[in-house]
Amino acid sequence: MRLVNTIALLPLLALLTAAPLRAQVAFGPSEEEGEPLRRQAWRVPSSDGDLAARALLFRPPGPGPFRLAVIAHASTQNALRRAQMPPPEYRPLAAYLVARGFAVLVPERLGHGGTGGRYVEDQGGCDEADYARSGRATADAISLALGYLREQDFVRKDAAIVIGHSAGGWGALALSNADPKAISAITVFAPGRGGHANDEPNQVCAPHTLLAAAAEFGKAARIPVTWLVADSYFAPAFSQKLADAFRGSGGKAEFRSLPAVGSEGHWMIESEAGVKAAGSELARALNENRPAAVKKPRDNR
Repeated sequence: MRLVNTIALLPLLALLTAAPLRAQVAFGPSEEEGEPLRRQAWRVPSSDGDLAARALLFRPPGPGPFRLAVIAHASTQNALRRAQMPPPEYRPLAAYLVARGFAVLVPERLGHGGTGGRYVEDQGGCDEADYARSGRATADAISLALGYLREQDFVRKDAAIVIGHSAGGWGALALSNADPKAISAITVFAPGRGGHANDEPNQVCAPHTLLAAAAEFGKAARIPVTWLVADSYFAPAFSQKLADAFRGSGGKAEFRSLPAVGSEGHWMIESEAGVKAAGSELARALNENRPAAVKKPRDNR
């Protein structure tokens, strides 16, 4: 009798000791399209399999397929500031790109704003900063979001571009080892980590470590980079050294110093005036004369 009771209890015992079931993470659009620029909230994959990253998508009229542009946002080591960050939008830059036929994705990475989760891009303390590791973590986040959007019918599978700002630009440099058929060009605005050390302009935590990491990214680089600066986080003179380190180990990069717009040029790419000031360099980076993809006629035989 005891044996029968024990056998009867086995299914309940298995249920109680089993690992808890996890809710299915849903990706894709999370609201209807709106204005301007067909603005739409999306959820995209993150490096945490249990957490979707929030994102904003903008695109031109029509069904596409469109070339894809992914904008990688800036970051901060300050946990409170990260938690309070509004959703990154870069609307003037998105409008510039949409007008040129791009679908534009602005994903919010783990550890920021409404996405939350663990901050996987942490570089560590000022003296022992690991800039290569933090850059690769950012690159992984960009790659996951880009790869998911490339699966959508309205997005072309080739010739995507990545535009990175500050820490997002640093991650974009780490991503320059990707397939150049999938990502045709990378543009970075004031790329780096550890700027404004101790809240002091033109001071960088462990600058030699940052230079070494730039050289490391350059060794594996396969995608051309346009490198633009106009700020006191990574001043033009130091940014030139970073670009030289990247190029010296094999990376291909065109370096340009821009006149600052506003009180701090580091943030100019977030403004309409800043995008306008960078317009000629952006146009060159986008290679606007690049031929559009041509659909092959169907064989109806």
